[in-house]
Amino acid sequence: MNNLKIGNLTVRLPIIQGGMGVGISMSGLASAVANEGGVGVISCAGIGLIYRHRAKDYMDACIIGLKEEIRKAKEKSSGIIGVNIMMALTNFSDMVKTSISEKADVIFAGAGLPLDLPKYRTANCTTKLVPIVSSARAAKIICEKWKVLYDYLPDLVVVEGPKAGGHLGFKTEHLTDPNYAIEKLIPEVVKEVSFFEEKYKQEIPVIAAGGIYTGEDMYNIMQLGAKGVQISSRFVTTHECDADDKFKQAYIKAEEDEVEIIQSPVGMPGRALKNEFLDKVKQGLMAPKSCPYDCLHTCDYKKVPYCIIIALYNAYRGDLKKGYAFAGSNAYLATKISSVKEIINDLVFDFERAAKVGIA
Repeated sequence: MNNLKIGNLTVRLPIIQGGMGVGISMSGLASAVANEGGVGVISCAGIGLIYRHRAKDYMDACIIGLKEEIRKAKEKSSGIIGVNIMMALTNFSDMVKTSISEKADVIFAGAGLPLDLPKYRTANCTTKLVPIVSSARAAKIICEKWKVLYDYLPDLVVVEGPKAGGHLGFKTEHLTDPNYAIEKLIPEVVKEVSFFEEKYKQEIPVIAAGGIYTGEDMYNIMQLGAKGVQISSRFVTTHECDADDKFKQAYIKAEEDEVEIIQSPVGMPGRALKNEFLDKVKQGLMAPKSCPYDCLHTCDYKKVPYCIIIALYNAYRGDLKKGYAFAGSNAYLATKISSVKEIINDLVFDFERAAKVGIA
């Protein structure tokens, strides 16, 4: 298993822990993954709710919370620490500026095309910039725009396929269409990105995300051109995951047919675990009466079926009667709570075993 290059950073293992909000991947999980040689990622979505006691204003609490989580992660680890920032957040720019000022190693930006992300770079910026895309076309547009407008290219590109958890950059009807499978997307994005690599003499590794759960999955997708993988759901059922134990147990108890597609107030389809809360959503019983946080560009509380930030915050705290758990398509495979070290060791072992027998 080769290491992974992100600009001038070298990651010992080509494993990125996906950002999971609200509160699922914070400094605890991120630092643990970084300590094992991967990239640990803090999600800043809704972080102001977790730190609301530190400021009167939600937006200020988001900045305070992200600063603290980055600092905590860096105190616990000398490895690579990233931040996941959704384009849909109304405080996207604040979260980017905070990540750069706190010297997060990497920013992962998705849930929309981060066409102006490089404009936030400062003179002494060391933070690497990584877009999350769902097509070769999106990767091409970003590379072109960044180069023309900012003379900058992505340090890495994450391709998130339709089997991912959380928000999905696909139409609902495309989620089961083989033409949109990660196995088809990876070679397409690699081909598109290679044009910019050759023209500008800069390496831009492509990372596969969505539905990757085992070391064998890693090996297979890397045979198609991916330089590494992003894994989220498998890290939920770890001791170090920042979520309440009830959240983790929801994964362990889940059956395959309990992983479903929902429509999110973010304006995208999402993948989550069926539960009582989502049943009530379908019945129209969870409509919000106001919008206390104004956290999403895409959300109009008068039209959406529920407040997503409060639902995800409740789930993070273990109150799954008032919230739900986002999950990838293979989340139901979890059977126990493990350590991050055990998960990483299993991934490496299974990858190397697959490589020996040449599974393709």
